[in-house]
Amino acid sequence: MDYPALVPGVLLRRYKRFLADVRLDDGREVVAHCPNTGSMRAVNVPGSRVWLSPSDNPRRKLAWTWELIELLQPQGNMALVSVHTGRANRIVEEALVAGRVDELSDVDQLRREVAVDGGRLDFCLSNTDGRQAYVEVKQVTLRESDGHGYFPDSVSERGRRHLEVLMALARQGHRAVLLFFVAHEGIESVAPADHLDPAYAKALRQATAQGVEVLARACCFSWRDGRPAAVALGQPLPVVLQRELNMALSH
Repeated sequence: MDYPALVPGVLLRRYKRFLADVRLDDGREVVAHCPNTGSMRAVNVPGSRVWLSPSDNPRRKLAWTWELIELLQPQGNMALVSVHTGRANRIVEEALVAGRVDELSDVDQLRREVAVDGGRLDFCLSNTDGRQAYVEVKQVTLRESDGHGYFPDSVSERGRRHLEVLMALARQGHRAVLLFFVAHEGIESVAPADHLDPAYAKALRQATAQGVEVLARACCFSWRDGRPAAVALGQPLPVVLQRELNMALSH
């Protein structure tokens, strides 16, 4: 997925869930739309470099959207993170259509926002022999200070309901897939966040036991002329179903 020409700045604060104050590199202070309704634990870091996309749509209340943040890692390097949860499905869809997800290749037809009994899932894929796979995408950005990635970043009743829908489909003999899009360059594996949402973690382990496939893919950012230009689905990452957060390392 290509980005529009992104504009750099420094995050001043995020507030009221949907708003962020940013000081652009030219000195202007602007209010940007924050397209992330979650807690943004560990990625809402004032003082960090951020990247905004501009809009000239006169119907929009805010002309800026917060897209990315750069975070300092313990090793001293910077990791780029996508905070725009609305981008995840488009990035995954591009990879599915192009056949870049080996476990979900040979896609003949893709339907978005598919209604199923008990809820709605992101995609329904049909392959050339008529078989279907139901796919729900979740974006992962939480890297705890023990160095590992976790999902969710706060209690997620919606996420747990999606797991229940996937389990029901698996029991009916359908192919049901949960795909973690890891939108943080510093995350190398994903685990359920027992320390934040034990109910979700329990449901995820139950889902895998009932036949739900759980995949994780890294993000792959590309730069041009000193700014992020595109992002794509990257390499497979391991999913660790049982990992206790090392509290000694998390402080």
